[in-house]
Amino acid sequence: MNLKRYLFYIICVVTALHLMVSCSATGCTDNQNSLPLAGFYSMSTGEKITPDSIAVEGVGAPNDSLLLSPGARVSQLYLPFRSTKPTTSFCFQYRQKSLNFPEIYDTITFDYDAIPYFASEECGAMYHYKVTRFDYTRHIIDSVAMTDSLITNIDRETIQIFFRTATNDPDEGQNPDEGTGRNLSDITD
Repeated sequence: MNLKRYLFYIICVVTALHLMVSCSATGCTDNQNSLPLAGFYSMSTGEKITPDSIAVEGVGAPNDSLLLSPGARVSQLYLPFRSTKPTTSFCFQYRQKSLNFPEIYDTITFDYDAIPYFASEECGAMYHYKVTRFDYTRHIIDSVAMTDSLITNIDRETIQIFFRTATNDPDEGQNPDEGTGRNLSDITD
């Protein structure tokens, strides 16, 4: 009788192990969300930078929309798009003492089409985003570039944000509200 019980337990364990292995989601990619990844660059050198006094938040996003806190040193940041809206905006706030003025905060706005995408039975459905247009202010941000207008679940940098990082003297006669002469030189490495 003991032998029958022992065989019964072995069969149960083997069956359980077989079910665990056969139900694995190895056919699914690791990243199941389409999140745009933005990299931070110096306009003067073209090199990646890691600013430490920037806060980034979603404009008009529900609840807490803070994506990056001052003091965090990152060279890349995910900027999640809202699938229920055709546009998403992000505010870049410069919290370094000499730059902490709301009138020089920058905003980047993306217009896009949210495209439902069925990945697989294991992964289910997700959204891809086709960026149709983007716009930005130019206070500390010099320019924004996109390496690909289609945002998928592939983990790669598709947005490049170029900041003014070298001290520039404003040209005579230029409007100081255009952001000329302001830079991140004191808050980047």
